[in-house]
Amino acid sequence: MFAALAAFVTWGLAPLYFRALGSVPPFEIVAHRVLWSALLLALMLATLRFTGGFERVGAVLRQPRLVALLALTSLLTSSNWLVFIWAIDAGRLLEASLGYFINPLVSVALGAIFLGERLRPLQATAVAIACAGVAWRVWQLGSLPWIPLFLAGTFGLYGLLRKRAPVDAVGGLFIETLVVAPLAIAWLLWLHAQGSLAFGSGNPAEWLLPLTGVITAIPLMLFAVGARRLPLATVGFLQYIAPSLNFLVAVLLFREPFDTTQLVGFALIWLALAVYSADMVRAGRQAARRAR
Repeated sequence: MFAALAAFVTWGLAPLYFRALGSVPPFEIVAHRVLWSALLLALMLATLRFTGGFERVGAVLRQPRLVALLALTSLLTSSNWLVFIWAIDAGRLLEASLGYFINPLVSVALGAIFLGERLRPLQATAVAIACAGVAWRVWQLGSLPWIPLFLAGTFGLYGLLRKRAPVDAVGGLFIETLVVAPLAIAWLLWLHAQGSLAFGSGNPAEWLLPLTGVITAIPLMLFAVGARRLPLATVGFLQYIAPSLNFLVAVLLFREPFDTTQLVGFALIWLALAVYSADMVRAGRQAARRAR
């Protein structure tokens, strides 16, 4: 529980860090996230040598199906990072936060579809209200709100697949970064050849880039710990901490416009989360009474 909470608070405040990197293109930021995360995770695995850190990674690499699964999760996280960072740079953090508000309910739905987790009536009601919130946005915009739907879908699938992957948090995340590291290196080399690489160019923001390893690897590792040990529905319940902080940062600090149309869409999502939260509390109390 502590690991999951720490991950979501970090993600909730991360836009402040990425806004400070605003002069660095999103693709380059993602490439740095991959490489610095791989380095940090390698150091962490080295400190676990007495418990067989690299040996466990080697065992995973000898299982092609598991490596393929982690390759898929790495593509999900990388694309999620890219769209999220782009949204911050484009002044659309509010839309991104809507995606992460939807995401807990996406996790509940995925748990019901793929893991056989039964939806209680109030949970089904919450998912239906969230769908109404998305439908409202579609009606007002005249098109699908692709940013929130993409972020919710990719992260929801990531949580589902990582829960099913029999690999520890650090080792699994290290393999995920290794899978996309060649793409990140190729992109940075291409930027260098074009003379447009921000890192090493004297750009003041370049000194923040090595921290992408910390802000990426640590919360993802904590999330992996939480996702493996908590029910998927509980993880979904906790996930709205991050978008709540994103929302406050967007409105209060970044001064993004927030009109009545947006308010109605957000209000429906918040109502869905309130219904879901009430159901979680009720179910917890019933379980406690049965245990006594």
